[in-house]
Amino acid sequence: MNKSPGIIFFGTPEFAVPALHSLHKSRFTISLVVTQPDRPRGRGRKLLPSPVKEAALQLGYEVLQPDSIRSDHFHQTMASYNPDYLVVVAFGQFIPENLLTLPKRYPVNIHPSLLPRYRGPAPIQWAVINGDKETGVTIMVLDAGMDSGDILLAEKEKIFLDDTSATLHDRLAEKGANLLVTALEQIEINNLQPTPQDHSQVVVAPLLKKEDGRIDWTLDADRIEAFIRGMTPWPGAFTFWGEKCLKLFKAKTASMTEPSPPGTIIQGFQDELRISTGKGALSILEIQGSSGKRLSIRDFLRGTRIIPGMIFT
Repeated sequence: MNKSPGIIFFGTPEFAVPALHSLHKSRFTISLVVTQPDRPRGRGRKLLPSPVKEAALQLGYEVLQPDSIRSDHFHQTMASYNPDYLVVVAFGQFIPENLLTLPKRYPVNIHPSLLPRYRGPAPIQWAVINGDKETGVTIMVLDAGMDSGDILLAEKEKIFLDDTSATLHDRLAEKGANLLVTALEQIEINNLQPTPQDHSQVVVAPLLKKEDGRIDWTLDADRIEAFIRGMTPWPGAFTFWGEKCLKLFKAKTASMTEPSPPGTIIQGFQDELRISTGKGALSILEIQGSSGKRLSIRDFLRGTRIIPGMIFT
């Protein structure tokens, strides 16, 4: 009986967990799981393991958490496993070339977009922010560039009108996990050849920072609505009302009966917060104020007096 192909799995956040489970249920053998060191998280800044570490230990795998993956010692450790594949899913660091050449088959990566569209660290958010109707996942051969490796398999995923980055993230994680095993199976029977990306069609998805969540009310209402969904849960869409920062989670486009400067509170229905934009208006459905609680607009307005003519900036 042939030995099952061996894998070293690199991954860290929740997005990588379905792939780990999918490989666990397959005929492939996970020899080792590599993840980032435990980090302080939450209000108490308690040192906590990554989601991948938690899942790997529950599944019974050996876990390594190196401070550096560029040391000679780490390379020698990886080489000792003589892997058929490296599988890298949102690990959080670039994999150096001396590790990429280790596997007998390929170093393989799951990327949550249809490459070469949305290369970079925030492909899911930018697909929603930009109002795309579809995105997908790509299984590719990892190289030293930024998501520039040859494509093995890709599969589309529809973006629904109410999708946030969170809901789309979860579907793409599952789709990528399933497509990964399909790709590896096809490689094993020599039925899959890598295809170079069309580098002339590259679209970059740059990293999002907390300050990027500030809403620009001069944009069209439908663009702001997509922006709010794309920024949920991270980094979060926000605006200022005077000195108060308000975080917006959900909105819908609405009509504007008379022109008002962007960001102006305008007349709407009872228990409605309607805001003028560069084109059209936006009705806020879920919001978080200084209380720190995510509230329906009705509950928020019960405790906060906002009247037409006031300005969000």
